[in-house]
Amino acid sequence: MAIVASYLKKIGKQNLNTYLYRGAFAAILASVLLGFATFTVYGGLSGASAEIFEGAASLTATVVLTYMILWMTRHAQTLKTELERKVEAAVTTEQLFGIIVLSFVAVFREGLETVLFLTTLVIIDSVGTLIGAAAASIFVILLATIIMRSIYRLNIKKFFQVTSVILIIFAAGMIGYGVHELIEVAESSGMELGVLGQHAFDINPSRNPDGSYPLLHEKGAVGSVFAALVGYDGNPEWLRVIMYVAYWLVLVTYVLFNLQKKTSSLID
Repeated sequence: MAIVASYLKKIGKQNLNTYLYRGAFAAILASVLLGFATFTVYGGLSGASAEIFEGAASLTATVVLTYMILWMTRHAQTLKTELERKVEAAVTTEQLFGIIVLSFVAVFREGLETVLFLTTLVIIDSVGTLIGAAAASIFVILLATIIMRSIYRLNIKKFFQVTSVILIIFAAGMIGYGVHELIEVAESSGMELGVLGQHAFDINPSRNPDGSYPLLHEKGAVGSVFAALVGYDGNPEWLRVIMYVAYWLVLVTYVLFNLQKKTSSLID
């Protein structure tokens, strides 16, 4: 959206920002309704149903984030040009509804990711998630303002590279948490997972005498933050470890391969 707004300013069509804002507002409203519906459904679940929902939500969020990582890797160099071409076509043919649609799709895609992402984090730590979401909202508004003022000096390729690494970290943590929840469902239903369901290691410190969790425990004040951000777990199952490491290897290899490929093509 920032790219589109900056381009409209560049070509002297700031008066069309109203169509851009209409699409963004509609997308935000749709995202809020989707989030409300998601949390309403989760609130009515319990036991195995809740665990299945938690696992499915985590894995779905992983899929969406992975798609975003792959998409950014492929379009890092051409995104700005492609968006500007679409906006130019909409302006010159007076198909202003196209600007609304373009804005809606761009914002709602982020809204969908946010709903799935926050759903998983709320399950892990509701209070911490709400505080983090509020702080992030303020940061995003400031960042959007900066980007809209200096988008033509922003290196989109570098920006996407850094963002991709951050998303890989989050997505890996989510796939680990999702696998953990589904393992619990399988074991509670009597399914034997063998060594895959056994703990690979256990570094969790013992509980405090008052029953509270130590700082570095995955449910402690510090450990819970790392659990939400990077999928930290003091006693993960082997299947969780395998999926976590495999995800890192596959995604990092893909991103590095594409970066090397694009660099080689530029040199040639």
